[in-house]
Amino acid sequence: MILQQLVNGLIIGSVYALIALGLTMIYGVLRILHVAHAGIYALGAYAGLVAYGLSQSFLLALLAAMVVAGAAGFGIQRYIYRPLFGTSPLVPLIASIGLFIFMEDLYRLVFGPNIIPLNAVWPSFALEWRGVKVTETQLVILLVTGLLLAFVWFFTEKTRLGLAWKAVAQDLEIAQAMGVNANLAVASNVVLGSVLAAAAGLLVAANYNEVYPTMGSVPAYKMLAIVVLGGLGNPVGTVLAGLLIGLVETLVVAYLGYKLPRDAIAFLALILVLMLKPQGLFARKGGG
Repeated sequence: MILQQLVNGLIIGSVYALIALGLTMIYGVLRILHVAHAGIYALGAYAGLVAYGLSQSFLLALLAAMVVAGAAGFGIQRYIYRPLFGTSPLVPLIASIGLFIFMEDLYRLVFGPNIIPLNAVWPSFALEWRGVKVTETQLVILLVTGLLLAFVWFFTEKTRLGLAWKAVAQDLEIAQAMGVNANLAVASNVVLGSVLAAAAGLLVAANYNEVYPTMGSVPAYKMLAIVVLGGLGNPVGTVLAGLLIGLVETLVVAYLGYKLPRDAIAFLALILVLMLKPQGLFARKGGG
């Protein structure tokens, strides 16, 4: 049924939007392709796994995952990216790729190379209407992603710190000259982006009931494709691109099977967009 597939696509697309939004926020301020963002995504899954095992509460696990990832994001921007300000853009990119590889190996050493199940237990509140079923896990994913996306919009558009992010993204030096605390703006931006990645990682782990060291490998590339499709540094475009990719992937797999690998769809879309509209499908008028 196509309606069921649309619901499934919306759910996976909302998770794509969540992780890619964090990346595009960080790129918008730092102008760094933060590949290690996918390592933070996996960190959120592992931190949530440990916290859930101790508390048997998914809410506490989610909060723990976001706190751990936020702290990691703060450390990365403070001790890795900030000393590299002013260098060639390739330098922080290489540092980010190296950090991502290190994080994957660290997870393998600490937690082992095998898949660990995350058996999240929910109260019974699944929905079913005219043959369309939404499971408890899917409802949690929609609720959490919806709340986080709404929070990011409110924070960006309605707070002074959100205004500071926009100023720093436009021109760091002028923003500092106008009295903006650039260090605070950068740090808070990376922390919030990391929180979004952690939430996405734990939600995906709960949805597929698995956590493993390389779970960030495919998202590392797919989120870059989504960010480019949405227009680099454009949060709204990134969310729309994430939802679009999720829907297209689900519909293609549902009606064509695995003749076309699911994870290849985002990259085919990326190639087409780069050929036809290099600025992205949802790029802002007048610039990125």
